[in-house]
Amino acid sequence: MPIDPNAALEITAFEWVPSFAQGQVRDLRPRWACEEYGLPYKVRLISAVERPTWYFQDQPWGQVPFVRDGEVGVFESGATLLHIAEKAGALPPVGSQERAKVLSWLLAAFNSVEPFVMEFVNCTVFSRKEDWAQLRKPSLVEALGGRLSKLETALADDEWLAGEFSVADIAMTTILRALPDPALLAERVSLAAYVERATARPAFTRALEAQLEPFAEHDPNNQQANKQQA
Repeated sequence: MPIDPNAALEITAFEWVPSFAQGQVRDLRPRWACEEYGLPYKVRLISAVERPTWYFQDQPWGQVPFVRDGEVGVFESGATLLHIAEKAGALPPVGSQERAKVLSWLLAAFNSVEPFVMEFVNCTVFSRKEDWAQLRKPSLVEALGGRLSKLETALADDEWLAGEFSVADIAMTTILRALPDPALLAERVSLAAYVERATARPAFTRALEAQLEPFAEHDPNNQQANKQQA
């Protein structure tokens, strides 16, 4: 679904982030959901470096994504996924076991997996030179590995987490993609295949391309080079 400047649904995203974060910013989640469910959306770009003061009225911490759908504003990526799925009629009926499974796995992605992944990223990437990071890493690798192994066991031979592909899979896949050590997935064959299966979906490709496109346009290095040429 191409971005439509006249769409009622608007996703706030960053105009540029450093290369290590490109493809990982969480506005990818609602973009992917819109692509999966055929919902047109437009994009409002803000600076990640100097976030506008007015934006904190929409998102208290100045993070993205923020979704505006008419008079409704939603922040936190999990909430945006639920809003989009509900808008598209893509959630199972209220009170059903099918819906309960989608919601359970969606929250499990954010509460039982993502904190371990993000701590691992911090420990092995951002704070890797700190003494505490070297001390923390062995126990963290063990804890994260245990979470991933339990996830793989729960997935078993199923294609998706909750029956049909759902927003729970969007959440879980985007979290697992953030792992900086590919070996953690490679040694869990069915989990690696799950991520590969999800990211092979055309909707994911379209969402990723849409997120990456403005980064080149707003790259500070490119803008500086253009000024010098002018």
